[in-house]
Amino acid sequence: MRSSGRLAVAAIPAALTVLAAGACSGGSGPARTSARHTAAAPGAAAAELTISPANGARNAAPDQGIAVTASHGTLGRVTVTANGQPVAGALTSGGTVWHSQWALDVAQRYRVTATARDAAGTTVTAASSFRTLTPAQTFRTQIFEGLNQTYGVGMPIKLTFSQPVTNRYRAGIERSLQVQTSTPVTGAWDWQSSTQLDFRPLDYWPAGTRISFTGHLDGVQAAPGVYGYHTLTQSFRIGPSLIVVASTAKHYMDVYYNGHRIHHWPISTGRPGDDTPNGTYLTIEKANPVDMVGPGYNIEVPWSVRFTWSGDYLHDAYWSVGEQGFTNVSHGCVNMPPANAESYYKMAVPGDPVTIVGSPRGGTWGNGWTDWFLSPKQLVAGSALHEAVQAGATGSTFVSPASLPPDHATAPLQTSGPGNASAE
Repeated sequence: MRSSGRLAVAAIPAALTVLAAGACSGGSGPARTSARHTAAAPGAAAAELTISPANGARNAAPDQGIAVTASHGTLGRVTVTANGQPVAGALTSGGTVWHSQWALDVAQRYRVTATARDAAGTTVTAASSFRTLTPAQTFRTQIFEGLNQTYGVGMPIKLTFSQPVTNRYRAGIERSLQVQTSTPVTGAWDWQSSTQLDFRPLDYWPAGTRISFTGHLDGVQAAPGVYGYHTLTQSFRIGPSLIVVASTAKHYMDVYYNGHRIHHWPISTGRPGDDTPNGTYLTIEKANPVDMVGPGYNIEVPWSVRFTWSGDYLHDAYWSVGEQGFTNVSHGCVNMPPANAESYYKMAVPGDPVTIVGSPRGGTWGNGWTDWFLSPKQLVAGSALHEAVQAGATGSTFVSPASLPPDHATAPLQTSGPGNASAE
């Protein structure tokens, strides 16, 4: 289910500053022009344009972007192209500075033309043509979600990097990522490790949400001298809300579909010493059957849906139907009657929440997709920017967590409960 996306134009936002020509090699300084027509009025300075990287630069730093600055005037038209395609950017500082939106592609030629007008109405024009550096080392990014595939309401966007991302460059990676959603969603990026970055909504995704992800990673550094060289895109959707709450103490599990309880089924969970751990997990994968091997058993188990890496599943256990609803006899899995297991199996997709409660054993971070062990505050703390992300139909923006309205979502149907992985 992994997709590396399509290779395209790339990058991250760069600081809105005018760059010195010394940041690039092969140039002769910032590109400047004077008025092409009449001189400025007496006592008024003529408009000047500065473009960085400089004309003729051959090893421009891609993560510094392009800056066009007007002195003694305001910018008019700014046109930037690479390989014949326009490069996105925006005006700032009262119309005196234009800056590219994302980092620049590596090993790419760029052409810039700009105009400015001074107080006397005189127009000046400047141009720059330069090439970005070709890195000695690169990294590649993969996304777990597959094109047009359907996932559960708890599913994070999961990115994996081929090279470790050092702390210094993690904020830049986050700024290069865009999340577009058909329904407004607030979430945060969370660094699971130096090679794993997840986006999780603060509460479960609204059922039916369509998601488009773009990683403008071309030209972004993951470590000194290690650059991304592609743009990663993917589109997928969130399906209906399918949520399981399984009690190891009461020996029953409830199944909720789009907010309504549709089943109350008897189960048997892990026996003493093999207790099924508490926590809000996500379904990872399923198979019919799964070959399960352990001390004293080697069996093909039908209708099996995994929720931990250590081997905990919700599955058909035809051999323990007599104990289901009364006592715990499994090696850690959630044992179900055959017909019930088949019904759940046919509904489940990766990312459906499974909450285990009532166990004397706590859950272990990283044993499964454990993103929902985290509270919203803990989730935001895992971002290098320490900011939340608001996503919608036009893309995503970073916002201060303090600016967010109160969250009234309740567990277990809208979000995970606090401390859900703790032992009882």
